[in-house]
Parts: sequence; C-alpha cells; structure tokens
Amino acid sequence: MVPPTGDGGSPAPIDRPVLEFLRERLVATRQVDTATITDATGHLELRGTLASAYYPETVERAVLTVQWHTSDNFTIHYRETHTGGTWECRWDRHPNPHNSRDHFHPPPTASTPGEDRSWPADHRDVLGLVLDGTEERIAELWDAT
Repeated sequence: MVPPTGDGGSPAPIDRPVLEFLRERLVATRQVDTATITDATGHLELRGTLASAYYPETVERAVLTVQWHTSDNFTIHYRETHTGGTWECRWDRHPNPHNSRDHFHPPPTASTPGEDRSWPADHRDVLGLVLDGTEERIAELWDAT
C-alpha cells in the first residue's frame, strides 16, 4: 500500500474510531437490526443490516456499508435486495475522474458517473443525511404497495 500523503490523492487508512462511533449511532436506532465492523471484504468497513420490520415484504434485505478514511474520504453504500433484483445508491467523497470529490451515485443502480453533490464536513452529519435518505426510500416503498 502506498503511504497516505494527506493530499486526498493517495490511499488513507480506514478511520476505525469513526466507524466505531457510527456503529454505536446505528445500533441506537430502531432502523438498524445489527451493525458490525468487519474486514470480510478485504478492507475494514461498517456493515449495518436494516430492520426488516420497516420494509414491505417485497424487500428481502437492506444493508448499509460504510468505509470512512482518516482523510475524511468515505463511501456509504445502501443496497436493497428484492426477489427480482436490487436497488442501490451510494454517497461518496473521494478523488476520482468521473465526478467532483463529493458525489452521489443515484438509484436504482448506483450508476457511474454520479451526480456532483456537497456533503457536510462532519461524519455525524453525513450519517444523519444518509439515514434521512433511507427513511425517504422506505416511505416510497410503502407508498408503492
């Protein structure tokens, strides 16, 4: 691994204390059944399984994964699994060739390129924005049933 340079252009390590804080925040909500920090995918991430009671039966599973780096770059991926496929979106802050540093990959496929956006500086505010977005999605699902 290339050592981080602090310029946002090089990889920075995952910020485990931020992931631990976000895990505690997630488990404190009724919206999340479980939240664990894992490295099962080859990199450290927070994985939250959202409470199935919030969703119509058409949603088999909903998962939120978070990678937060010491550079304050992040990726937060929301994914629903349905009988017929998936619905997903992603909030990102990282240097890339396809968008500004802050961007959103819209549903239903989290397509690239995404949409340039502006995210709050603080991880607590970013998580609040994401949880608000998932609540809006849940309301849309119920309205469609």
